[in-house]
Amino acid sequence: AWEGIEKFPEDVELYIRPLFYFADGFVTPVLESAKFMLSVFVAPMPAWRGNTACLSPYRRPSPESAPTAAKASCLYPNVARAMMDARDRGFDSAVVLDPIGNVAEFTTSNLFIGKDGLVMTPVPNGTFLPGLTRRRVIELLRGDGVEIRECTLRFQDVLDADEVFLTGNFPKVLPVVKIEDQEYQQGQFAQLARKLYFEFAEREGPRKI
Repeated sequence: AWEGIEKFPEDVELYIRPLFYFADGFVTPVLESAKFMLSVFVAPMPAWRGNTACLSPYRRPSPESAPTAAKASCLYPNVARAMMDARDRGFDSAVVLDPIGNVAEFTTSNLFIGKDGLVMTPVPNGTFLPGLTRRRVIELLRGDGVEIRECTLRFQDVLDADEVFLTGNFPKVLPVVKIEDQEYQQGQFAQLARKLYFEFAEREGPRKI
């Protein structure tokens, strides 16, 4: 990665994208043809601002119908149509449900809510990818004394929340200020999660030796 990073000015924000793919095989890949590619490109991190979302008419697939445990390229068309539908309706993103109607995630990020002093996030059930940033934020908040519960959430639970925020590899931590017609404040848990995350990144982030 450093070979690619060093081709850019030091002050730009970069995204590093690893990719495994099969060079040979039609429908069924030839496993021995697996190759690895790493791309590095300029991608400014989203500014701290309130995001908006709607309820998507599209749902996450089940593990029986798609490789939901991986960040697989075959899942992106479903993500793209959910995102396009949301943006056509004037929202930044969408809340996506799992096949049986429970909340899974936002289109490209994990979902958290705050309610009565407690942080809740959908329990991993095989229909969505529990991201690395999600895991890190849970660890950091718990380490700071915040009670976090991974549990089944219905869409009404999200609407009734005191605050909502998202985590992801690209946005890191951002507040959500509106879902459908329900508005939220930029809450204390979102602000704390972002503060703790970037303190961790500054302290533990990779450095070239």
